[in-house]
Amino acid sequence: MRRKHMKCLAGVTLATATSLSLAAAPSSASGHGELVVHPGESIQRAVNAAKPGDTVVVLAGTYRESVLITKPGLTLRGTGERTVIAPPKAKTAAPAKSSKPGKTKGAEAARGPRAANACATGGNGICVIGAKGRTVDDVRIRALTVSGFSKSGVWASWTDGLSVRGVTARKNGTWGIAQERSTRGDFRFNTATANGDAGIFVANSVTEEGGATDTGGTLVVDNSVTKNRIGVTARRVRNMVIDGNLLTGNCSGVFVVGDESKPAAGKMTISDNRIVKNNKFCPATPRLSAIQGSGIVLTGSEATTVRSNVIEDNIGSTPLSGGILLFKSFVGALNTDNTIRDNRVQGNKPADLANRDTSGTGNTFTSNTCGTSVPAGLCAR
Repeated sequence: MRRKHMKCLAGVTLATATSLSLAAAPSSASGHGELVVHPGESIQRAVNAAKPGDTVVVLAGTYRESVLITKPGLTLRGTGERTVIAPPKAKTAAPAKSSKPGKTKGAEAARGPRAANACATGGNGICVIGAKGRTVDDVRIRALTVSGFSKSGVWASWTDGLSVRGVTARKNGTWGIAQERSTRGDFRFNTATANGDAGIFVANSVTEEGGATDTGGTLVVDNSVTKNRIGVTARRVRNMVIDGNLLTGNCSGVFVVGDESKPAAGKMTISDNRIVKNNKFCPATPRLSAIQGSGIVLTGSEATTVRSNVIEDNIGSTPLSGGILLFKSFVGALNTDNTIRDNRVQGNKPADLANRDTSGTGNTFTSNTCGTSVPAGLCAR
């Protein structure tokens, strides 16, 4: 069942977050408040001043900083694409001082220096970070753009119930929106474009080996994911849903990655996505061969259902090219007990359906509308 993380905040009075004060005006119904950040002010300062359950409203403008959230129940809300979070500009030589040493003037003195936080030093735009045994729960990120960071636009670790909606993550060096070591994430109505690796990335851990994490039903739903290396990557995780997304112009649409660790990756549903023309070419990396023209790839997955997707015109000549592929993982883990059914898979090359993991067991292809398959005979018509 999909969890709904949106809470009604109607009737909450906006409290002006000036450079001199940040006061949250409480709602008579909930006791929660809002803090407003204007252009030229610090989002991080407002987040630091907020209490769990408060909302930080970021008005239209460009904010050159990274934002670290470690409080539960916090909402960070922009005004759509007009609210942009971007890296600080490169430093230039400081002009000659015109005032006496040790003194600053006006609002700059009130704001104080913006020291780098762990999010900034990691090269990320917005971070929600907890710790083992102490997750940060029910944080909401809404209606803003995160662009140009060297690592991730949105990065989460040790969270539960994180909800990211209406966010545009573009031109970030690695991932657009990423989550590790976390459960019950809800990522929907987002746009992830032109990021260096995956537009949306869900993993057990990016720094340690180990069995697949049960994500508790993490949802990746109704997103637009374009021009990335991979549209959506699910790496060493279980129990999640990838549904209703548009994936186009990537090197690969959806990539499920497992290995020999236990529990195995999988037990997820990939359904009702439109995956077309993911024909960008991405060269090989130390972990992965070149990618082009891949619709959905399962490597080392078990008990995953791929159903009711439209997968068309994904064309390439790499080992991972084609509409829907089962591929033995690069460390030898097999695909087992996966179900591929009721998909429309057409115009993909070298094949619409390909089972290139012939040692895997229990994998079934049923009622798929397609033209070509490897081996032959996997298409219903």
